[in-house]
Amino acid sequence: MKVSSKVKKILSYYESDSPGIKTNLARIMMHGKLSGTGKMVILPVDQGFEHGPDRSFAVNPDAYDPHYHYELAIEAGLNAYAAPLGMLEAGADSFAGEIPTILKVNSSNSLHNGGTAPHQATTASVKDALRLGCSAIGFTIYPGSDAAFDMFEEIREISQEAKSYGLAVVIWSYPRGGDLSKIGETAIDICAYATHIAALLGAHIIKVKPPTQALENLDAIKVYEKLKIEVDTLEHRIKHVIKSAFAGRRIVVFSGGNAKSQEDIYSEIREIYKGGANGSIIGRNTFQRPRDEALKMLDNIIKIYQGKF
Repeated sequence: MKVSSKVKKILSYYESDSPGIKTNLARIMMHGKLSGTGKMVILPVDQGFEHGPDRSFAVNPDAYDPHYHYELAIEAGLNAYAAPLGMLEAGADSFAGEIPTILKVNSSNSLHNGGTAPHQATTASVKDALRLGCSAIGFTIYPGSDAAFDMFEEIREISQEAKSYGLAVVIWSYPRGGDLSKIGETAIDICAYATHIAALLGAHIIKVKPPTQALENLDAIKVYEKLKIEVDTLEHRIKHVIKSAFAGRRIVVFSGGNAKSQEDIYSEIREIYKGGANGSIIGRNTFQRPRDEALKMLDNIIKIYQGKF
């Protein structure tokens, strides 16, 4: 695997990390149609755990089969495929070596009402990730939750173990719980804060939601207004979030969010691309569509990150 100069530059930002970690990051960034560009598109399929199989897969029954998701990610030429333990185990041998994988090691479910303290259970281990040949582990934190400090301590321990074995660490940083309003979960100041927290916790790749123009924290609002920080367009907001990730020294990818039309997806991703993001990690907006439609849409998303669409 010849590593591009762009990817080498990104790897240089991770100054404390071992050759093993950088090799696994390179595997992700040098795989698929975006190989070597420093951009990435990842397929995450943890919605079955989060929302249940029927809400996740009934609209496209082929998606009940774990092999479907491996095949979709591989055929689309994506950088990586992320899923909980059982989903990866169900295809690990059939698709060994065909695409980098990310083991999601904690999960929640919609049967549990977290109230002001939403949390996730640890459902897999670093050794599971090694056994399955994964390039990274994935872990969700909920900044703002009354249980947030527990989650921070959990990822510190798991991250330390993963890094000791040369695995990269991906943090899903989704503000919720506590005193946060529903609008505040994706407010620009909160999203930027969540991104920075993930970077401070040692994430190699940070996954956040596209931020809205809303502002939540009263003290932060004063700063935004005094310094006239631009938040009027998604492109501006993405740039600000990237700045919060150590001035762009950490990889930041944005989720696809709730189900939406193809044109809305393309419009959003064009703004994310113009804002300088490293890519998208997009799940239900692909696997809930018929296979041919999903493949066409993923190809167009990749072309956006190539500057061609």
